Amino acid sequence: MPEKVTITDVKVILTQPGNSRLAVVKVMTSEPGLYGLGCATFTQAIFAVQAAVERHIRPFVIGWDVDRIEELWNMMMVHAYWRNGPVMNNAISGIDQALWDIKGKRAGMPLYQLLGGKSREAAYVYVHANGPTPQAVEEQVRAYMEQGFRYIRVQMGGYGGQGDTMVRPDDAPDGAYFDPRAYSRNMLNMIEHVRSAVGPEVELLHDIHERLTPIHAIQFAKDVEQYDLFFLEDALAPEDIAWFRQMRQQTATPIAMGELFNNPHEWRTLISERLIDFIRMHISQMGGITPARNAAIFANLFGIRTAWHGPEDTSPVGHAANLHLDIWAPNFGIQEWYRPSELDYEMFPGLPEVRNGYLYPNEQPGLGIDINEELAAKYPCGDIVETWTQTRLPDGSPTRP
Repeated sequence: MPEKVTITDVKVILTQPGNSRLAVVKVMTSEPGLYGLGCATFTQAIFAVQAAVERHIRPFVIGWDVDRIEELWNMMMVHAYWRNGPVMNNAISGIDQALWDIKGKRAGMPLYQLLGGKSREAAYVYVHANGPTPQAVEEQVRAYMEQGFRYIRVQMGGYGGQGDTMVRPDDAPDGAYFDPRAYSRNMLNMIEHVRSAVGPEVELLHDIHERLTPIHAIQFAKDVEQYDLFFLEDALAPEDIAWFRQMRQQTATPIAMGELFNNPHEWRTLISERLIDFIRMHISQMGGITPARNAAIFANLFGIRTAWHGPEDTSPVGHAANLHLDIWAPNFGIQEWYRPSELDYEMFPGLPEVRNGYLYPNEQPGLGIDINEELAAKYPCGDIVETWTQTRLPDGSPTRP
């Protein structure tokens, strides 16, 4: 029998090449030169994830057989007894993704081959168009169309729209204010303008970002139906998922949900009762490639497609993992894409590239991506107080971001 390869060390690489703080886990092995990378990015609590990996996960996994991914994932998930939270899930994901990377390197195959092989050559992606007016959004949509993108998410004034003209109470605290009723009116007007201007061929998407109350979200989904969205994203918060039954009964607008989900109980019923059309969990938030593979297989049984979360606060390693799942999954739907910078490509050799609206994998073994640690160290993560999450209604009341 070949000699067993074991985990010898684990390190967390923190870096901030753009606006988001990123966490990449590097798993070293007993085979000289063999290591794997995994995404553990929870940008709003990046140092908590670092501590979870270094102080809790690392001592547990050292000496483990790198081939036993399924067993280790399940053991990591219950090792702390308390489970399915964003910090520990991301920490576990870093190890899990790195072990899949290692398994691919040992096999000499890209990860998608180990999952079952290609279902397609490349993955459709969608990009984000935003602007202060409907006309500005239209201009950005047209610019993306000229670049070959055929799936475009349209927002206006950021999540929740713009709140500069609101009348606030005296001494109201600072925050990211928005008016839900005005948001609904303004977004519907914007989507109507863009659809009328660019025609039916381009696929439009929109993200409510859980900003509306359930009954108003249902009304929005009904009102936007006439504009033929590819999907409406995060119409409800995880706390309100029971309302998806009423939404499904009242509108044919396709629904995508899941980026805040941690626990399979949050997506299991939505899939089994066919209450949504796309699952879009954040791969590291749910615990890595192992649970994402299982969720995709489960969703396929019910005709639900994948649309994994792919914003700037997923590391390039996480984007590579997304793409391998996209290339394999028979029920792939669409992939969110953040348009990496030149620095991203320099820091993460092997980062996938888009051509004519498709994201292509490379044929390197494992995840096919590496990290320039020396360059990453030149862009350290700073302490940040998030402002966009400090969201308030016009009267100053705190509300969901």
